[in-house]
Amino acid sequence: MTILFVILIILASVVLGFIVLVQNPKGGGLAGTFAGISNQFMGVKQTTDVLEKGTWIFAGVIGVLCLASTFFIPKAGTTASPSNTNATEATVPAGQPSQPNNTVPLQTTPPATTPNP
Repeated sequence: MTILFVILIILASVVLGFIVLVQNPKGGGLAGTFAGISNQFMGVKQTTDVLEKGTWIFAGVIGVLCLASTFFIPKAGTTASPSNTNATEATVPAGQPSQPNNTVPLQTTPPATTPNP
């Protein structure tokens, strides 16, 4: 699910970047070139207003997607599923020290010595 949010955020960011690059703060730029002298393109007047609304909409979409994606990211102390628990670990009684599974226990008896003649 997180991958879906990442893909949507990247896609919205690319579209937002394109919209911002098309705009010019003084009203010219590519929007003015496409709109012509009468500032009308495909029946829509004030193309710069449409681009400004699109900027705000895509900025809001990115913000909402970022906030919503936090609900689907697993937390640090939790596991993704209960099957990830290590069932081979056994509990150690309180009086006995615990020892990792990958170590060899120390010898408790001294090695046998041969008698001197």
